[in-house]
Amino acid sequence: MIEWLQHELSHSPEILLFLSLAIGFWIGQFQFGRFQFGGVAGSLLVAVVLSLIGVSVDNGVKAILFALFIYAVGFESGPQFFKSLGPHSIKEILLAVFMAVSGLITVLLMAKLFHLDKGLAAGLAAGGMTQSAIIGTAGDAISRLDLPLAEIQKLQANVAIGYAVTYIFGSLGAIIICVNILPKFMGREIHDDALKAQSERLKGAFELAIPEIVGRIYQVKQGNGLKIEELEAKQSSTTIERLKRDDQFIDVSPDIILQTDDIVLIVGRRASVVAISEYIGPELQSSPGMEMVMQTTDVVLRNSKYLNHSLGEVKANTPAYLKHGIYVLGIKRNNETQVLNDDLVLKPGDVVTVYGTKTDLERLVKEAGKALPESLKTDWMFHGAGLVVGLVIGLFVIRIGGVPLTLGAGGGALLSGLLFGWLRSRNQVHGNMPLAASQLLKDLGLAGFVAAVGLQSGLQAIQTIKQSGLSLFMIGVVVTVVPLILSMFFARYILRYDNVAIMAGALSGARSANPAFGGVLDKAGNSIPTVPFAITYALANVFLTLLGPIIVGLA
Repeated sequence: MIEWLQHELSHSPEILLFLSLAIGFWIGQFQFGRFQFGGVAGSLLVAVVLSLIGVSVDNGVKAILFALFIYAVGFESGPQFFKSLGPHSIKEILLAVFMAVSGLITVLLMAKLFHLDKGLAAGLAAGGMTQSAIIGTAGDAISRLDLPLAEIQKLQANVAIGYAVTYIFGSLGAIIICVNILPKFMGREIHDDALKAQSERLKGAFELAIPEIVGRIYQVKQGNGLKIEELEAKQSSTTIERLKRDDQFIDVSPDIILQTDDIVLIVGRRASVVAISEYIGPELQSSPGMEMVMQTTDVVLRNSKYLNHSLGEVKANTPAYLKHGIYVLGIKRNNETQVLNDDLVLKPGDVVTVYGTKTDLERLVKEAGKALPESLKTDWMFHGAGLVVGLVIGLFVIRIGGVPLTLGAGGGALLSGLLFGWLRSRNQVHGNMPLAASQLLKDLGLAGFVAAVGLQSGLQAIQTIKQSGLSLFMIGVVVTVVPLILSMFFARYILRYDNVAIMAGALSGARSANPAFGGVLDKAGNSIPTVPFAITYALANVFLTLLGPIIVGLA
């Protein structure tokens, strides 16, 4: 039966991949008290079981899935990431350093206590801390040892064995600690703190609540003899959009004089529209032909006449004909809502949400910049180039003192995602990626990557445990858990992290624990953990990779 399954599934191993996802997400939805595996951990466990069939997924599939996940994560958080760099990132830097040092000390102590050779010690670090690059740096360091060839080959094989035995719990343990234990330790839920951080980031954005834009129809009684521009001047934030006289429509212009019984459509802020009625006459419930279709458009500000000037200056110096019928509902900069007041200085790339008639909006767009196209399509010309750039970056290897350092495909895709996300924030005409598309890339990419890892290394880990007993596995548990727990205390009591969502992102990044980060994101429900993760993850790719030759030299 097993042989038949192997033969059939070897022609289509992706069946096992998607089966792992289907069953894994089904298992992941069950809760045991307050503990819940989640779809990522569930997919990993199911994939390990299915690896007993003996059919694995190609490395290329795993690389593609992870690149899609990490690029989407970087793209979403790019603007905020670059904004966050600087002295205020010192906590993330110190946390990444502490994680690497505590991991190194833990591995060396375990190697000393249990008489592990250099290869097994390095493999424990690679698997227990889920940093696959250690396999390469440790293997390279072992090849330089003054030992017989057979001994070198044995040590290099032991690196792979140690990695295979410990990697599964290295991933699962990080998920359990970052997603389940950390919130209990902090006494708060990730989701609650993520919402709190998001509201603090937007604090003040709604201090000046935008009154509802309304349109009302009035019949002129006491406003006769006034020019339209004179009536509009009676109340700011109001405009006359339509005028009907003796059942005939008249084109609206500033110098037209209103006559008794004219019917006008006034559009503007609710309070202003109500207040202006005392200068016109009674309100009418309806009047044939006085309906007006209003639209909302996002405009990317490009005209240098308005850039680097305050909103108050723009309003004061813009001709009346340009402002007529235009209402600013909001301004976003790097996807963050700005406080609407006269002191707000307009910057290149600001996205202004405006409301008005089609004609008024077309006039504004032509003058101010370019309208953002509303599209459900992903700009794959932009993002395809972004992925290519990231994967090319991952190919570069820099040697420092003979130690090869590389970001790898994952680190390169993350860096590229951050860069292309920042570029998108500067010019939002290009690089569209709807939220649903981004979420699909993250969900499928991460869970698929984890399942592929389980299908590839699960069988080897199970077989090695049978041969070596559980001792190597349990040592790996210590290597996984101890640095994470120590770093958790360090982050809380020394670095003074007080937001569990931000701390969870930083902690998972400092351990380069991508599956754990996926679980944290899922719990958070927004992108708050992404920026601390991106900073510590980039550092961890360097610091943890360096552990390979250090362990070979000291174990």
